[in-house]
Amino acid sequence: MRTTAEKIEFEGGFGARLAARLDRPAGKPRAYALFAHCFTCSKDIVAAREIAGALARAGIAVVRFDFTGLGSSDGEFASTNFSSNVADLLKAVDYMRANLQAPQLLIGHSLGGAAVLAAAGDVPEATAVAVIAAPADAAHVVEAFAGDLGEIEAQGAAEVTLAGRRFTIQKQFLDDLKDHTLVDRVAQMRKALLVLQSPTDQTVGIENASRIFAAAKHPKSFVSLDDADHLLSEPRDAVYAAGVIAAWAERYLSPEGVGEDAPEPYAVTVEETGEGTFQNRVVVGPHRLLADEPVAVGGTATGPSPYDYLAVALGACTNMTLRLYADHKGIAVDRFSVEVSHDKVHATDCEGCTDEIRGRTGKVDRFERRVTIHGDVDDATRARLLEIADRCPVHRTLSEGAAVATVEVRPTGGEG
Repeated sequence: MRTTAEKIEFEGGFGARLAARLDRPAGKPRAYALFAHCFTCSKDIVAAREIAGALARAGIAVVRFDFTGLGSSDGEFASTNFSSNVADLLKAVDYMRANLQAPQLLIGHSLGGAAVLAAAGDVPEATAVAVIAAPADAAHVVEAFAGDLGEIEAQGAAEVTLAGRRFTIQKQFLDDLKDHTLVDRVAQMRKALLVLQSPTDQTVGIENASRIFAAAKHPKSFVSLDDADHLLSEPRDAVYAAGVIAAWAERYLSPEGVGEDAPEPYAVTVEETGEGTFQNRVVVGPHRLLADEPVAVGGTATGPSPYDYLAVALGACTNMTLRLYADHKGIAVDRFSVEVSHDKVHATDCEGCTDEIRGRTGKVDRFERRVTIHGDVDDATRARLLEIADRCPVHRTLSEGAAVATVEVRPTGGEG
C-alpha cells in the first residue's frame, strides 16, 4: 500500500526544536499513533522506520520523533534525562492535538516504551498502549554503562560508549531515574496494554515484560517476539511487531478517531494502494478492507475480487432478511447460512432464470444462492422462507437494476 512520509518539527519539553516524521497511509487515516524510540537511538532506526511504515500501510498515521539531543533534533543530550524524555513525548502529543489529531495509540521501544508508560496517563485521548522490549524500571538503562557509574558519581559526568558512539552522561541523569516508579504508573494507566518482548533479549530481559504485564489492569496482552534482538534490527521482526500492534489495536481505536477527514458515515471509499496491478484499499466507516484479483488474472490475491464483494452483499443481505422475517413470525430457526457463487453463462442456458433473461443474446451474470436453514422447520415454512429470500434488497437491486451516477472529483490540497 502506498504511503507517504513528511518532515515535521515542534518544540520539545526543554524548548529545543525536535525533528519528526509523519508517516501517512494512502487515503484517510483510521487513527493516529505516536512512536517513541529507544535510548540513544533515533526516529530513523530500522525498528522505528519499519514499524511506522507497516502501521501506515494498515491505515494508521504515525508520528515518530527524535528526543532532545538525538538524531536531527536540537539540544544537548548531556542535559537530558528521563523526565525530559517524558516531557518531549507530551509535547509531541500537544503538537498532534493542535495540528493533526491526538494519538489514540502510543507505542514505545525500550526506554521509549518506559517513557510511554510514564506519560500514558496524561494523554486522555489514548486508548491503547504498546511497548516493545520496555524495562519495568527506568533505572534499568544504567546497566548499559554500569562500568562508568563510579566516574559519573565521583566526577559528576562521564563519557560512555553506547552502540559504538560516545555520549556524555551526567549525574543528574542518574538522580532523575530514582524519581520514577513505572510499575505504579502502569497500574494506574487504565488503558489497553500490549507488551511485546523477545525471550532472548540480552539487553532488557523478559522478566521486565512479566513485571509490566502483572502490574497492568485488563485489558492486557502479551506477545513473544521469539528470536528477535533488542533493537528489532531485522526488518521482518519490526514488520511482524507492527502487524501484531495494528491487529490488536483495532479493538480499541474509536471509529470517530479519523475526525473531520473521515468519509461520510455510509460512503465507501476505494483507492489504489500502489501494490500490484489491482490491489485497492476499501474504507467503510471504521472498517478497512482490501480488494484484489486472483493471481491467475494478474492480481496478488490479497483480498476478495469485486464480484466476490457483490456475492458477499447478496449473501449477507439474504441472511439478514431471513432473520428479520423469522423473528417477526416467531419461526424457530437456529441459524441461516448462504453460499453464493457467480458465473457468466449464455442467456439461453441460464438455469432458473426468467424468460426475459433467457431471451437475451450473449452471456449474462448468474448468481447461484444456496440457502441452508438450520433448525426444526417444516417443508411449507422452508418454502416460504426461500420466497422471502428473494425480497432481500440487494437481490432486488441485482435483479431489477440500479442507476449509477459518475461524478469527477478533482484532487485538492496539492494531491496528484
